[in-house]
Amino acid sequence: MSYSPIDKPTDFFNTLTYTGNGVDDTAKTGLGFQPDWNWTKQRSGAEWHTLIDSVRGVTKYINSNDTGVERTNSNFIKSFDSDGFTLGSANDTNQNSQTYASWNWKAGGGQGSSNTDGSINTTHTSVNTTSGFSISSYTGTGSAATVGHGLGVLPSMIIIKSRSKSGQNWITWHKAFTGNNEYVELNTTDAKDTYDMIDNTSNTTSVFAISGDGNVNESSATYVAYCFAEKKGYSKFGSYTGNGSDNGTFVYTGFKPAFGIVKCSSHAGESWWIGDNKRPGYNVSQKALLAESNAAEVDASYQAVDFLSNGIKWRGTNDRVNASGKTYIFMAFAESPFVGSNFVPNNAR
Repeated sequence: MSYSPIDKPTDFFNTLTYTGNGVDDTAKTGLGFQPDWNWTKQRSGAEWHTLIDSVRGVTKYINSNDTGVERTNSNFIKSFDSDGFTLGSANDTNQNSQTYASWNWKAGGGQGSSNTDGSINTTHTSVNTTSGFSISSYTGTGSAATVGHGLGVLPSMIIIKSRSKSGQNWITWHKAFTGNNEYVELNTTDAKDTYDMIDNTSNTTSVFAISGDGNVNESSATYVAYCFAEKKGYSKFGSYTGNGSDNGTFVYTGFKPAFGIVKCSSHAGESWWIGDNKRPGYNVSQKALLAESNAAEVDASYQAVDFLSNGIKWRGTNDRVNASGKTYIFMAFAESPFVGSNFVPNNAR
């Protein structure tokens, strides 16, 4: 019997859904931990995604649907708290009567410290080796380099965004990419491409390798990197092939999912699907938000999904998630492990 080392996934990842009230200093509780990365999207309207983390500070935000620089606004999130976060009154996070989904991850707590494992020393790296997640901030050199991620194992997924130079894409590497320098962009619907940016053949248990390209390492530009490592029973990073049927492809995760992101990597034009277990309609859920778009929540049967005890079962035929013969990458986090370390077999009780 193989057990998950994480018995309570909500100690490290959780989703909050709420209705905004437009009131400054509104506390949102029930998360179960103090977050280090908060990704919030208005469901009911066309506001932008806001991504805020403890390494850059709660007044700094970037947008997954945009190539712009990091901006400052103290009215999105005021603070990360022991059981959630406190909102300002901005429309992106707290417009009166509008609904929101907020996805939250725990790293190492706060800004962390400099990581000197790579040829570039990070300004700050906040890392949680138990859950396999780190946030790093670094300044580019303009030439091939390595950056410490702190995970202690090979990364399964890396997302990098320039903080200081406009027009740079969200470069995303996934372990399902077997060729060197393959990537997708979190801010576009483009298919997988190949270009010298993340040299995955040189990634190690302590560093990830980057070129001097402006998207990941321009001289004097600043960057943030979100790195993930797969953890049994808590997180899964993989790929699958769609079958184009209402009795859709089953994707094994080894746990009951709480959250998932899916991207068609083989064909262009398909959005990044984001689903979770907290929005009304679960389960079967037809609701999705799109990482590269500021559009309101999409509610449609063609993207319906079941979160089962050990994986994801598609109930829709849309090209976004389950077209026949198309290849998809995904990352998923657990609501509960299929088998946790506190599990006791019936014959042992």
